[in-house]
Amino acid sequence: MVKPMKDKGPVQQEMESLLAAAFPDAKFTLSNDSAKHHGHAGDDGSGESHFSLAIEWAGFAGLNRVARQRAVNKALGDLPGQRVHALAIKAGAPGE
Repeated sequence: MVKPMKDKGPVQQEMESLLAAAFPDAKFTLSNDSAKHHGHAGDDGSGESHFSLAIEWAGFAGLNRVARQRAVNKALGDLPGQRVHALAIKAGAPGE
């Protein structure tokens, strides 16, 4: 059994930095869910293959779910699909 990582790895740190730069004043939590997917498809053994993101940002007001997810994926560049196998995104505006 793989234990959850206590420290943030380099991929998670990079993702958090990119998100903070792209979405000023956003509140977000990026969780590394890779341990839950150990041995499953997309598990590359790095311990940083599956993540969940909950992000609240005023700039999302008026955007639909797809537009919000596209904005997040754009901010992360090549990480999703290249170094990150799966990213679950829950994006909203304050008060939603």
